[in-house]
Amino acid sequence: MPEQHEHDDQEREFDLKWADNAEHKEPSARARMLAARWKDNPPGPVPFRGEPDHVARRQRRSGWVSTAIVLGCVAGVIVLLGYLNFRAGY
Repeated sequence: MPEQHEHDDQEREFDLKWADNAEHKEPSARARMLAARWKDNPPGPVPFRGEPDHVARRQRRSGWVSTAIVLGCVAGVIVLLGYLNFRAGY
């Protein structure tokens, strides 16, 4: 049985090498679909960085806001635990 497995691996490796060395490679189905669609109606120009500035600023700010919320919650828990420990000591 192991001989059959080795033979299949060798055949597959040969097929992959043969496919990689092919002179003409057929485009993927998506590439063919887009080429057909763009033939009659080409897409407009797209900027290199498609995200508008206001979105990037909002994301940056939301990172700071979430960090402040987390740190505030941690500080609140520390204060609460300290208060409970202080009350329990007397």
